[in-house]
Amino acid sequence: MEISKATVEDAPAISRLIGSVARFFTLQPDGAGAEEFLKTISADALAKCLADPRFSYFKGLESGALAGVVAVRDASHLYHLFVDESFQRRGLSHQLWAHARAAVQEANPGYFTVNSTPYAQPVYERFGFVATGPRAETHGIAFVPMRWVSA
Repeated sequence: MEISKATVEDAPAISRLIGSVARFFTLQPDGAGAEEFLKTISADALAKCLADPRFSYFKGLESGALAGVVAVRDASHLYHLFVDESFQRRGLSHQLWAHARAAVQEANPGYFTVNSTPYAQPVYERFGFVATGPRAETHGIAFVPMRWVSA
């Protein structure tokens, strides 16, 4: 996989990718109740994040196709990590996480946080994240707060 910095021009493709896997993290498969969250993954909302210096976004391409995306906010919060369903279970999320972690290493305070979906929790546990609280539900999304601390 070829990983590079994502730009504002990538916002529509990133929005489509995240939207295509939304059923894995919304409480209802059709997204009912998650409208507020779904607004945050629109192309316009993502373009604002991509232009914001607090965010570091990277895209992963496989044979020219967008296979995954990772974003870190404030060098310490894993904000987005999504892999297209057709590319899942190939280690791409690990590659994206490792790339993002290395890219923000200098500014990182020694830990990362993430609000993991229950679906992705085992993946984050393999990365070394541990749950810091119980499962919560808000705006049609279930998540588990997690933290990773550097050794």
